[in-house]
Amino acid sequence: MSLNRYIQKRNFSSTSEPQGQVGKSKSELVFVVQKHAASHLHYDFRLEMDGVLKSWAIPKGPSMNPADKRLAIMVEDHPYAYKDFEGVIPEGNYGAGKVIVWDQGTYTLTDENLKKEAVAAIFKSNLNNGHLSFVLNGKKLKGEFALVKLKIKQKNAWLLIKKEDQFAAAENILEKDKSVISDISIEDL
Repeated sequence: MSLNRYIQKRNFSSTSEPQGQVGKSKSELVFVVQKHAASHLHYDFRLEMDGVLKSWAIPKGPSMNPADKRLAIMVEDHPYAYKDFEGVIPEGNYGAGKVIVWDQGTYTLTDENLKKEAVAAIFKSNLNNGHLSFVLNGKKLKGEFALVKLKIKQKNAWLLIKKEDQFAAAENILEKDKSVISDISIEDL
């Protein structure tokens, strides 16, 4: 996967964001959700795949309610090291604003024990076909989810959908607003 778009959009002499390098987890595949107060507050949902973080911007944030279908706009791949990034992107830089790690954990196709390489190959194929189903094991987000590509003019539009399972809930998960790394809210950053 290429990080060219990520690198082209950033001036690393003025932002503390990680530079564009591929990497990977040692065992299970990781996911991260970053709360990002840029020009508009949104959540960045990222799945590790092929050494990078495949990324979607979710304006309303993820939901644990299967009735909620959240718009997710696919954006440029991010480097693996971005999974731990928290901080302030200075004014004048792409994505200027505050970022916290709202949630993080691991993901797989199912709760069965599949080899990481097999999961990655299936995910890559499913991504190209516009339909990903996965199980999240995060600190806040748990259980089965799907990302489904919309067939509309905007080619990067997807939906993030919580599937009905024992973790589904009507409560607003976004009220848990602190970072899972630093335990601070975006307002306190």
